[in-house]
Amino acid sequence: MREAEMRKLLDELAADASARLAAIDADLEELRADRRGDQADDEHDPEGATLSAEWSRLAGLRDEIAREQHDIEAAFARWEAGEFGVCQDCGKPIPVARLRARPTATRCVACAERAGG
Repeated sequence: MREAEMRKLLDELAADASARLAAIDADLEELRADRRGDQADDEHDPEGATLSAEWSRLAGLRDEIAREQHDIEAAFARWEAGEFGVCQDCGKPIPVARLRARPTATRCVACAERAGG
C-alpha cells in the first residue's frame, strides 16, 4: 500500500464531506428563511415537497454526512496512531483494494462479513 495514496484518499474524503456539509447547511439556512417568510404555510402546495418534508430530507442528509465525517476523523486518528489499514478484529492488514474502495474501513473483508457489514 502506498501511504501517500491512502493519505490523499482520506484528505479528499474529508474535503468532499466538508463541502457537502457546507452546501447542506446553506440549503437549510435558505429553508429556515423560507419558513419565516410568506411561504410558511406550504402544506397545501400541490407543486411538490413541503418545507417540512424538505427540512427532514436535508436534516437526514446532514446527519449522514456528520457520521461520515466521524468515520473520517477516526481514520485520521488511526493513521496518527500507526493503526490505519489494520483490522480491528483480527489485527491483519486490510487489503489495499478494500481501503481504496472504502478508506475508512476498520475491518478486513472476512471480519466485516462475520460482523455483518
